[in-house]
Amino acid sequence: MSGRVVRAPLWQRCADVAARAVAAIGLGYLVAALAAAALARWLPAPRLEATMIGSLASFAIFAAVAMWAFAAREAWRVWAFGCLVASGLAVLIWLSLLMEPRL
Repeated sequence: MSGRVVRAPLWQRCADVAARAVAAIGLGYLVAALAAAALARWLPAPRLEATMIGSLASFAIFAAVAMWAFAAREAWRVWAFGCLVASGLAVLIWLSLLMEPRL
């Protein structure tokens, strides 16, 4: 064991941080907004309370996605899982609009 640490080039580390920052901000906002809309549509509560619960939960969801973006081992996992979750939430919203088209 030589004790020598091999580090990635500077441009690669900067690109990784940039990918994580864009995922934390952009993907976090997308997932939080879709989760708020899905909760507002699917919660079995009056519209006002369901909307308030969805809106308040979106703050915690955004913070969780942002923290996870920088805690994950690799940035592509954040993007892959975040896009999968966003797709699932979009399908839930679409299904709720099919069942009750009125907003």
